[in-house]
Amino acid sequence: MSSTMCAYLLRCMNMLVRGYVTGSTDTSLWTVYKNGVCNYCGNNLPDGELSVNILTPTTKAAEHDIPITPDEIFQRGLMSQADFEEASRKALCLFEYGQEHGLILVDTKHEFGKGPDGSVLLIDEVHTPDSSRYRIGHSYEKRFQEGLEPENSPTWELTENLKLFQEFLRLWLKENCNPYEDEVLPDAPEELVSELAWRNVKEALLFL
Repeated sequence: MSSTMCAYLLRCMNMLVRGYVTGSTDTSLWTVYKNGVCNYCGNNLPDGELSVNILTPTTKAAEHDIPITPDEIFQRGLMSQADFEEASRKALCLFEYGQEHGLILVDTKHEFGKGPDGSVLLIDEVHTPDSSRYRIGHSYEKRFQEGLEPENSPTWELTENLKLFQEFLRLWLKENCNPYEDEVLPDAPEELVSELAWRNVKEALLFL
């Protein structure tokens, strides 16, 4: 006997959790800092590093996600305050759980739905290379103090400077196009596709 549970998406909302000021996209915390934004998605940003993990929810638009504050979410009826608080609690707990296996979970995206009984449920992918950004934990603090870029690759990879899956792809896109503005994106070369597949496999092995 088998059973199936259905859950519906909470009004096209993404719950992003961030623990570090980094990133290269238009919605990343580093970009926000450079632009002088002091309050982002309802969070009062400190002058330096984050002292606590923060939530930066977005709405899922046709072209790219749009940052939104909790108050705007409630005013537009996208989520109730109770559902938002429950989804936030679960997202922050999951983020803490992701700090394992010698990796630092820098930021990630969670999606939530509601079950038949009205409970808030985690749905879709969780902490995958496509939805999350990681750093290598054992060398992070030393490299940070020395003013060096964090390691994005485990020591058993082929070269020292290889990036983990998502960051590698983001850097390639940044060098070759603007995915937020260009209507036509360049074709990915076969070498890039093969490299991404290989990095995805290696990153998955870190969690075993």
